[in-house]
Amino acid sequence: MTVTTQKLSFAEYLEYSDGTNARYELVEGELIPISLGTGTHGSIAEFVHDEFRMQIRQAQLPWTSKQMTVGIQSPRGTRWDTSRIPDVTVLNVEQWQAMADREAVIALNEPPPFLVVEVVSPSTRADDYRSKPSEYALLEIPEYWIVDPLQQKVTIATLDCRLYDYSEFEGEQLIGSLTFPKIKLTAAQVLRGRR
Repeated sequence: MTVTTQKLSFAEYLEYSDGTNARYELVEGELIPISLGTGTHGSIAEFVHDEFRMQIRQAQLPWTSKQMTVGIQSPRGTRWDTSRIPDVTVLNVEQWQAMADREAVIALNEPPPFLVVEVVSPSTRADDYRSKPSEYALLEIPEYWIVDPLQQKVTIATLDCRLYDYSEFEGEQLIGSLTFPKIKLTAAQVLRGRR
């Protein structure tokens, strides 16, 4: 027996509800459930989010950091839309406030976020390292962090001519961020989810 999966447009995705609190990414028109992740995954995302918020406050930037609450419409695929929900997203506070009465999704025609972070889990590894970098580069997101507790490394991708250059950090190496040049974190601290 063949099961047919109905593809959703981006507009249909924004209106979709299955009557539960389940959250989904949209990948080429198909709903992909987002799992809660492990406690380590959550600790890392929360720690990075809190550190970014502190950096934003200290530098008095008109930005905000959001943890798993902002979607990003992606140009992946040919006919069907894709929408990703990064673990952490840094964006302009005005852009966040403009989403107050609509779905919190950055559309293709809107400015990209300044930085996104994905925490790798076994189920997301291929997407985090292969699909998402090409999608985020096409969207011109200046900086993309891949925090990988499985391989114990933090990869920071910085945009150069619509392609990412990658720097890997491990152990006690200090992370270098163009978005937050004054951040003083080691890869080990990020991977532990605490200082």
